[in-house]
Amino acid sequence: MLTADGVSVLRGGRAILDRVSLAVPPGQLTVLLGPNGAGKSTLFSILSGGLRPDAGVAALDGQSLRTWRPDALARRRAVLVQRSELGFPMRVLEVVLLGRAPFAGRQSRDRDLAAVRRALGETDTTHLADRVFTTLSGGERQRVQLARVLAQIDGGTGAAAPEARFLMLDEPTAGLDLLHQYTCLEIARGVAAGGGGVLAVLHDLNLAAMFADRICLLRQGRVVAIGPPDTVITEPLLADTFGLPLRVTPHPTRGCPSVMAA
Repeated sequence: MLTADGVSVLRGGRAILDRVSLAVPPGQLTVLLGPNGAGKSTLFSILSGGLRPDAGVAALDGQSLRTWRPDALARRRAVLVQRSELGFPMRVLEVVLLGRAPFAGRQSRDRDLAAVRRALGETDTTHLADRVFTTLSGGERQRVQLARVLAQIDGGTGAAAPEARFLMLDEPTAGLDLLHQYTCLEIARGVAAGGGGVLAVLHDLNLAAMFADRICLLRQGRVVAIGPPDTVITEPLLADTFGLPLRVTPHPTRGCPSVMAA
């Protein structure tokens, strides 16, 4: 279990996060939603171990993230940030292989390459394997970086290992076309179905409603609601959180909430 317990972050006397608690369990896709400045990326950074809260504790399996060795933590969770820059010419295969670095000396080269091939296949980037990363389009780069983090949490079967691993995605659909937005979130669902815990920051309410098991809705650094999509994606909560009247109806084929302008 990956948890934040009463975490707060202060900047310039202002609370970016104010006593926020959230659990990211294995086997589920948890989505962070909220308007700009709600604290989504800050909470994401705390749960990934990239930022220390000013108060409260972020922990993995009950052990504070502060006390985890970086290499040990990297073997349990993989993080896709909003922008992953690479300023020198590496082939796509080499970029994805970087995801296996935490396992150096622990697994065979063949097993690492098998994990890389699975990740390339899942993200529809196998045909890019010999391309230089810096020559790719923005969407292609995003898919390659997704392949890298998938390779990092690969437990030998393409899904998360028996010891639950966590996939963390900060706005993973940004820059992707419609097909690959759906593919990305189907992959995230697959990781959860395989026993991994997934945390994703999204802005698209409809994608969140379609794919999330649980949604944490944030506003001004506080949790507005946590629960399944049909309890969080409601007209009163969305109007109060986003300051915009929205209409919520059942999706015609999926049964989940569907959001449109009122």
